[in-house]
Amino acid sequence: MADQGEGVQRKNKMSSSRKLQLKSLALAIAKSLVAEQEVMQSRERERFLQENCEPLETEGLETSEIQDLCRRLHSQIDLIDDELYDLQFKVSKGAKEVDDLTQKVQELRGGRFQRPALRRVRMSADALLRALLGNKHKVTLDLRASLKQVKKEEEREHRDLGDWRKNIDALSGMEGRKKKFETTGGIVA
Repeated sequence: MADQGEGVQRKNKMSSSRKLQLKSLALAIAKSLVAEQEVMQSRERERFLQENCEPLETEGLETSEIQDLCRRLHSQIDLIDDELYDLQFKVSKGAKEVDDLTQKVQELRGGRFQRPALRRVRMSADALLRALLGNKHKVTLDLRASLKQVKKEEEREHRDLGDWRKNIDALSGMEGRKKKFETTGGIVA
C-alpha cells in the first residue's frame, strides 16, 4: 500500500486567488501584444500606401483629364478587387484542405470520427415552430386545448353504480336478469 502511494504524484492545487492573478496577468500581456500588433499593422499600411500610391495632383487639370484619371483609378480598383477575390478563394480552398487533412489524421489516430457529445435542448412546441418558421409566422400549437374534455356527468354515472359485489346475490338467476332488464327500461311493468 505504501509502494502505491510513492509511485503516484500529487497534483498541487492552486488557490483561486492565485489562479485569478495569473489569469489577469495573462490577459494584460495579451492585451499589450494585441495593441502592439495593431500599431505595427497601421505602420505597415501607411508604408505600403506611401510606396505604392502616388499622391493625386488635380490642380490645374481640366474636366476631361480628371475624368480620364477617374477611369484609370476605377480600372485599377477593378483589377485589385479581382485579385482580392482570387486570393480569398485560394485561402478558403486552403482552409478546406487543412480541415480535410486534420480530419484524416484524426481518423488514422482514433480509427473513426468521434462525434461530440450533444446537449439536450428543451423547447416548447411554440418555440420550436418559431425557430423553424421564423418570427413572421405566428402559429400557436396548444396541445392541451386539443385534448378531449371529460364531463363531470360521466364521472358521476360511474360513482352511482356502486359496488358490484353487493348486488351479486340479488342479480343471480333468472329473477336477477329480469330485474336488470326492467330497470334499464326494456319492459315497463
